[in-house]
Amino acid sequence: MKIRRSTADDIPNIMTLIDDAKQYLASQKIDQWQNGYPNADQVENDIQKEESYVVVHENNEVIATSMFTCEKEPTYKVIDGNWIVNEDEPYGVIHRMAIKKEFRQLGLATFMFNEFHQQLKAQNIQSLKIDTHEKNIGMQSLLKKLGYRYCGIIYTNYKAKRLAFEKVIA
Repeated sequence: MKIRRSTADDIPNIMTLIDDAKQYLASQKIDQWQNGYPNADQVENDIQKEESYVVVHENNEVIATSMFTCEKEPTYKVIDGNWIVNEDEPYGVIHRMAIKKEFRQLGLATFMFNEFHQQLKAQNIQSLKIDTHEKNIGMQSLLKKLGYRYCGIIYTNYKAKRLAFEKVIA
């Protein structure tokens, strides 16, 4: 199992993962990702910006995906709460994480977080920020297990309420 940057050839597999995640979220009565986002255009844009990653298993099977960037997230400028690290300091951001249903509960999300933490350390960036839906208890539990701290509420560019978390990378 390894993580690598996504290519355009990965888009169909990434969209399969995202579509499956959308169904999973809907089955949990979570309205996250139920409005046409994320879509193939967003994934293609992530790939062009070199911000899309996939985890590949045997035979190059794509089993997980995530967007990771060190670009500032515009919706994080306003928070009902407080970030740990000042918004003016550099930080990493994760969005659009999805894992193939047959591989859930096997630690792939932790594997991706650890990779992104290492990338931040290599750049001397001390903060990773992420947001999730208030009903996405699975992601919230993972974040807490990984040492992320709840910082407050942000709103997406389409005005959806999200819980914001941050971890200082030691």
